[in-house]
Amino acid sequence: MKEKLTIIVPTFNEEENIQACLETITWADEILVVDSGSTDTTLDIARRFTDRILVHEYINSATQKNWAIPQATHPWVMIVDADERVTPQLREEIEKTLQAPGHQGYSIGRLNHFLGYPLRHGGWGPKEDRNIRLFMRDRGRYEEKEVHADVIVEGTVGHLKHPLIHHSYKSLDQYFRKMERYTRWAALDITNKGKPVRWYHITIRPLGDFLRLYFMKLGFLDGFPGLIIALLSAYYVMVKYSRAWELEKKGLDTERANPVSRHKNK
Repeated sequence: MKEKLTIIVPTFNEEENIQACLETITWADEILVVDSGSTDTTLDIARRFTDRILVHEYINSATQKNWAIPQATHPWVMIVDADERVTPQLREEIEKTLQAPGHQGYSIGRLNHFLGYPLRHGGWGPKEDRNIRLFMRDRGRYEEKEVHADVIVEGTVGHLKHPLIHHSYKSLDQYFRKMERYTRWAALDITNKGKPVRWYHITIRPLGDFLRLYFMKLGFLDGFPGLIIALLSAYYVMVKYSRAWELEKKGLDTERANPVSRHKNK
């Protein structure tokens, strides 16, 4: 007998994506939409597919998902973002897996589309962009990180063969809007670790990231989109460390201006 599954879909102003996403997961035993205050027609569209819609204040992606996981009715959960699609092949593999699970969690690759082009190399292909997305509700939880948090599973992890389809960036405007948020969050993660930003983080690391993605990870095989995404990834690294340096400098200036407060916090 197949284990029952809740698919959790986090949303915020996803009217352009949500219908296409939900149409690919109607087979789930439960669809749970967790919204963080959409002001467009996201929830109107979602109500056509499910009556389980919860609204919760957004702090960051990991916190939102960790809040949502215990709300699921069924013992197995899967996280699907609004810009992702579950293919028929992946659905079949999931349903077969849940007939007799051999692990407490399963990783799933993603076939990322950038400006409409599928990326199969450069660190963006399904073999490398792989995350735990299917797991037992009471055995999995996201790391407490501002951005790019992974699921930690109590138990063993298997790997599914078929990928999710991920329409990551449909335009460069969308990329830069998301990068503005993500570099701020990544900078917070860096400063929270207490490691100072050095000159090579802002110079050598971005260059190394480009060389790794474009040459070592074969991004050049994806043509012009592969070149663009490798350059943008390097730029992302430079910006996040620059932001971290800015936060670090502000923190030091605050401490110098408030020596009494610094003493009390020791």
